[in-house]
Amino acid sequence: MALFDSQLPIVIVILLILLSQSMKIVREYERVVVFRLGRYSGVKGPGLFFIIPIVDRVQLIDLRVVTIDVQKQVVITRDNVTVDVDAVIYYRVMDPAKAVIQVENYRVATALLSQTTLRDVLGQIDLDDLLSKREELNLKLQTILDRHTDPWGIKVTAVTLRDVSLPESMMRAIAKQAEAEREKRSRIILADGELQASKTMAEAAALYQHAPVAIKLRELQTLAEIARERNLIVVTSGADVGSTAGLVAALQKAVEETGGERRA
Repeated sequence: MALFDSQLPIVIVILLILLSQSMKIVREYERVVVFRLGRYSGVKGPGLFFIIPIVDRVQLIDLRVVTIDVQKQVVITRDNVTVDVDAVIYYRVMDPAKAVIQVENYRVATALLSQTTLRDVLGQIDLDDLLSKREELNLKLQTILDRHTDPWGIKVTAVTLRDVSLPESMMRAIAKQAEAEREKRSRIILADGELQASKTMAEAAALYQHAPVAIKLRELQTLAEIARERNLIVVTSGADVGSTAGLVAALQKAVEETGGERRA
């Protein structure tokens, strides 16, 4: 009895140690994968749960969204242009058991898969599409990565191409191309304006041809507008002033003679 009483504190200490080793607490965003004698036993958490010390082995998995900063990758596009592209990958663990059993290290595997997929996908498109179709490329990369990581219990939530770095020579070439395109559009607009103006002038000339007096009235109207501005401008008439004056005098004389005959 005395021997048992002397060993009782030791037994109590051992029991307390075993109890502390068997109690586990995990947070809301964490799960624990339990292996009992090397075999998968289940997923525990969140909160308080118990395991069998020595017999059970546990591995903690974080369920929060993880961000992968994919460093700059040298990519050769389909039109043989070398660019540096970096991206950001967002993913989370959906199935803790698969993330532990199906892949050795799901973080490293997802990061390396992101790099290779980025180079493969961007190498199949032209530079113009890479610069202008960012949203489509992001969605395509997300779909491919999600399909490959699904057996690992990983869900890729988003992919974002962050930066596309071009060589200095290519940037100058693109600037020249943009400038030439703008000049082309300006010349087309100018030529279209000239065409419309020439059509309007041709229609006006046809109208003046049928009514010669109208062009004279237009000329007088233009002179009146110049006079209102009070500018010192000398304007020469396109018509023969002497002939016009002679016609006016002859018309006046004819009118006077007609009036005299009527009185007689």
